[in-house]
Amino acid sequence: MTISQDRALSRINVMKPWLGVEEAEAVAEVIASGWVAQGPRVARFEEAFAAAQKAMYAVAVSNCTTALHLALKVAGIGPGDDVVVPSFSFIATANAAGYVGARTVFCDVEAETGNVSAQTVAAALTPATKAVIAVDQGGMPVDLDPIRALCDPLGITVIEDSACGAGSTYRGRPVGAGADLAAWSFHPRKILTTGEGGMLTTLNPEWAGRARRLREHAMSVSANDRHAALLAPAEEYLEAGFNFRMTDMQAAVGLVQLGRLGEAVARRREIVAGYQSALNRVGGLRFVRDPDYGTSNFQSFWVEVLPSFPLGREELLERLARDGISARRGIMAAHRQPAYAGRDTGPADLSVTERLTDNTLILPVYHQLTAGEQSRVLRSIRLASGEGNRG
Repeated sequence: MTISQDRALSRINVMKPWLGVEEAEAVAEVIASGWVAQGPRVARFEEAFAAAQKAMYAVAVSNCTTALHLALKVAGIGPGDDVVVPSFSFIATANAAGYVGARTVFCDVEAETGNVSAQTVAAALTPATKAVIAVDQGGMPVDLDPIRALCDPLGITVIEDSACGAGSTYRGRPVGAGADLAAWSFHPRKILTTGEGGMLTTLNPEWAGRARRLREHAMSVSANDRHAALLAPAEEYLEAGFNFRMTDMQAAVGLVQLGRLGEAVARRREIVAGYQSALNRVGGLRFVRDPDYGTSNFQSFWVEVLPSFPLGREELLERLARDGISARRGIMAAHRQPAYAGRDTGPADLSVTERLTDNTLILPVYHQLTAGEQSRVLRSIRLASGEGNRG
């Protein structure tokens, strides 16, 4: 049976969330309690997540985009300020600067990791730069210390976009632990998911307190305190805030997911090790690896299709699709999107970003991926490389 004939038996998705009975039971408990909005389970999830990520404070929010928005807001970034961000990232990273009236300035990334570095950030700094957003792209830890060494003396706030980073490490600590502020995503494509949802972590108590108020319309009294009181105190609205809250149902799922994050990361690293071992024998492909300063959770495992490979990236994606395998194009170049066409987004060279965007693809990695399914993916790639049925 050929791979193409076999695809009718099963489709291999690029990802699947790892959810089960425990999450369903946790949500049922919340429903039975009668308190489904932001409440006690959100508070428990914040405490547990802060402990796991070695952060002093964690503020649960509706998604990572709102976490980035709040991060810039509490750091005092606004009109007239520049925010340096990688173009090689989901567009939400770039959009966050605009939400507070600042200018998005794009910088390039390093080819090996797909992450910004002190060198690529330095090339994009302007006299008006007040913040830098450094991304743990695909779960690959960003080399944060040199970026802090560059930015701290200049009074530039470093925000870590750790949307993909839960379970990754940097110099022996969880990613995000060394940033002024870090933003996290619990989207279904992330290893730790609550369906939707996000978190903001920080070591700064004033920023944490303001973020808690801003996420619920900047009320002087939290919704949790008002609902818990028999006679609710009068509240004031201290500034124009937002509705960025997480529900207790989401937090209940998050607590279960957090409890098995280590197992989830170990499984993904096992799958990726299998890919790396096999692809070492296939010419014309370069794949992402752990840097010497940390470990990746491999939320995404991306491969660059080099000119020496017989097929281009698009042709390889089509070949995989014919074989029932749903791979994906690599990370976008945000500066190419219509939303940023014609804008002044800085003068930095973005050639590495464009190369990676044009030539990388993401292979299937998820907890339930079987050895047989991974073999199908690898066989399809080997056939595309011209190696036939070897190996």
